Amino acid sequence: MGTQVQSFFAQDTGDIPYNPTLPVIVYQGVFDDNLSMEEQFEQHNWTGTWTGDIYDYHHYHTNTHEVLGVKSGSATVQIGGDSGERLELKAGDVIVLPAGTGHKKIDSSQDFAVVGAYPNGRNPDLKKEDPGTRAQALSQIKNVPVPETDPVYGETGPLLHKWVK
Repeated sequence: MGTQVQSFFAQDTGDIPYNPTLPVIVYQGVFDDNLSMEEQFEQHNWTGTWTGDIYDYHHYHTNTHEVLGVKSGSATVQIGGDSGERLELKAGDVIVLPAGTGHKKIDSSQDFAVVGAYPNGRNPDLKKEDPGTRAQALSQIKNVPVPETDPVYGETGPLLHKWVK
């Protein structure tokens, strides 16, 4: 597994809560054999794996972090609300979203599919933009614990160095 790793903080755009202490992490080209993604995530205690698509509307989770590995195809994904960052993701890429990070699919190839999972088998809530629940969402987000393992590399890896509370 050879890869480039990038990280950035989603900006507070006012429409979607964000995580003020943990950056989004993008692993480019980390998987050559995309069939092993599920196994790798599960092995590193990012469980509850599913395979499918990314919603085409901004959403986020207040109670868990999420890993998305591109199993096939490619997509443009927007992170952090309507004025957030656009990422071009392709098969073999992985993105780790801290709790509270808004994300949506803008466009994709017909064969696009991701594998998703959550640390320690957490069950994600699904939240949409709602100014009335923003304060409560931010309070919940800051209480989500940092995972003990990186979803790709386990007990070593970029997540353990970049995600420190």
